[in-house]
Amino acid sequence: MFKNIVRVQLFVALFFIYGCSGDSTQNNQNDISTINTSEKLNVLLIIADDLNCDLGAYGNLDVKTPNIDRLAARGVLFENAHCQYPWCGPSRASFMTGMYTDQTKITRNNMNLRNSIPDVITIGQRFRQQGYQSVRIGKIFHYDNPSAIGTSGNDDIYSWDQTVNPYGRDKIEEHKINTLVPRKYGAILSWLAADGKDEDQTDGIAANEAIEKLSDFAETNTPFFLAVGFFRPHTPFVAPKKYFDFYDREKIEIPEIPNDYLTTIPDPAVKSIRAKKSQINLKKERAQEIKEAYYATISFIDAQVGRILDQLELSGLDKNTVVVFTSDHGYHMGEHGHWQKNTLFENSTRVPLIISVPNFKNDGSTSNSPVELIDVYPTLMDLTNINTPEHVVGKSLLPLINNNNASVRESALTRWRKGYSIKTKRYRLTKWGINGELGYELYDHDHDKNELINLADNKDYNDVLDSLKLVIEKRIIEASIKPKGLGRQFENARPMFKATNITFGDIHDLNGEITHLKNE
Repeated sequence: MFKNIVRVQLFVALFFIYGCSGDSTQNNQNDISTINTSEKLNVLLIIADDLNCDLGAYGNLDVKTPNIDRLAARGVLFENAHCQYPWCGPSRASFMTGMYTDQTKITRNNMNLRNSIPDVITIGQRFRQQGYQSVRIGKIFHYDNPSAIGTSGNDDIYSWDQTVNPYGRDKIEEHKINTLVPRKYGAILSWLAADGKDEDQTDGIAANEAIEKLSDFAETNTPFFLAVGFFRPHTPFVAPKKYFDFYDREKIEIPEIPNDYLTTIPDPAVKSIRAKKSQINLKKERAQEIKEAYYATISFIDAQVGRILDQLELSGLDKNTVVVFTSDHGYHMGEHGHWQKNTLFENSTRVPLIISVPNFKNDGSTSNSPVELIDVYPTLMDLTNINTPEHVVGKSLLPLINNNNASVRESALTRWRKGYSIKTKRYRLTKWGINGELGYELYDHDHDKNELINLADNKDYNDVLDSLKLVIEKRIIEASIKPKGLGRQFENARPMFKATNITFGDIHDLNGEITHLKNE
């Protein structure tokens, strides 16, 4: 009886929230089934690190991203795509396996995938099983960025036939980087307008390697899954000086928040945006300098994407290669008074997601339906006519690629520590604590896209709040169920122990204390 009541309540809730929205799933003349799949489609997956939606294709005309924009013009852009955990390691383990973090049991950085779910089949592994060359260049699974650049980081060796770990001038000249805390780069705001050319930088080298691989694949007619993971724009924001010249620092706007803002949100939300003490209440000039560096680094990455796309076209591989461009999570640039990630606000959960399918006539279309990064896995399987492993709980986005008015889910779910958040087409509801005992946040994007007005205590939104509470409870329960076919799943796997970062050229004593700082 209770289950039946819950089903009725959920039906009413979903009708209340979504009943008036379009949800057509009919196929049209661009249906993917019309594409010639007698020959295997290749896949090029490009992942930027810590990239938010400050891109031209997403409406930010201040940031110069002509190459990502041209990819969007020949693909489908997902406006409402969200990560499942706004932190590098958990997010990457999640989308590479097609599961939520409650299922991967990975909610920390530097955790080995196989210690938690040893029998899982990753995206790269599945392509290997189907006769593809699976190649990783740069960061796909977790790396400590920048300290692990040049190594394999927390890679999953079973996902790849080949791997490339680029190492560039940004690492050799790490001592030159400006930082809010001396010799701290990865988790602290840090930046540098670098000397030299694109190809001197780690990500420039990664683009070179990708170009070479594409050339080899074209010559040998080898089916491939090529995953290119750029380390930028993750801190430190390092790019050649010419990209800084794209921007007028004094015109860069820094968001402001109301004086009483912190009193309007639950304590866990306050802690998430006040965790980095060195990054609170930055002076405007310093904030503009840092934001300029972030934008410059985005433009640098965009240039590398352009070089890879040029090679794809030059080799003729664009005719039979699916291209996916995305990031592992979003990123705050002063919004909510916060910098970097690790929140359940739109700035941190929302990611760019562009999928380009060859010979597809619906180029340049946009979908506003909520989607999740874990949906990339089954989508690639459907596009390449490969059976999706049973453990994958993401949903294929083919209906949205065929028809941008379609939907495959009504909300996107993200977790951060003791909180969960869902984003629909219009609303965001965030729940803190197992039973919501730590508080709720409700935002109406029709009137508050910046998520600064918490409506959880607004009586005019009681019906919406009650309805969304039912939805988020159901989403959390479903995301916690062990998927069929997963195999072993271990609850208490621990992150690996970490040593202190060493900047090349610094001298340390036997206790690891720095006795000489490299400064030339």
